[in-house]
Amino acid sequence: FGLMAIMAAPAAQAQTSIKVGVGGGVSIPTGSPLKDDVKTGWNGTANLQFKPAGSPLGFQVDGMYQQFKAKSAPVTTGLNKDELWSGTGDVVFWFPVASETKVHPYLLGGGGIYNIKAKSTAGASASSTKFGINAGAGFDFDLQDKVGIFVEGRFHNVFITGSDAKFIPISAGIRFGV
Repeated sequence: FGLMAIMAAPAAQAQTSIKVGVGGGVSIPTGSPLKDDVKTGWNGTANLQFKPAGSPLGFQVDGMYQQFKAKSAPVTTGLNKDELWSGTGDVVFWFPVASETKVHPYLLGGGGIYNIKAKSTAGASASSTKFGINAGAGFDFDLQDKVGIFVEGRFHNVFITGSDAKFIPISAGIRFGV
């Protein structure tokens, strides 16, 4: 049984594509109250992708950091920026393309946990952890056998009492096959 498991391992690995990626870009606040309080910011992301061979569906896990500077810092609160950390799980659908194609368009969407922290120069910072959802589209560009770049945009909606926080990160980065 051990010998059969060892012999089957390379075949099983060949059936599933696993990629690790890092990137960053611009984050655009949308909808009140976020758009009213902060300027366009920036983001950093790290992700892990799983795609079974022969299937257009896969899964992606993301860790993201967003930072938005306040439009104006009130003297009384000293609020100067919002930081947003998130961990999401997404289903990814890659559109079928010819095997020699170097560009792979995809759609993705899912949900996760978001921590929003309003940082203040006047001392205490307010923090809240909430559930949210996201959906978007992107392109993977193959550079070499196990190296590629990606460009994607997503809409995130974080469920906050009163009015949801909404933003669109547009990110680019590099992915490595493992």
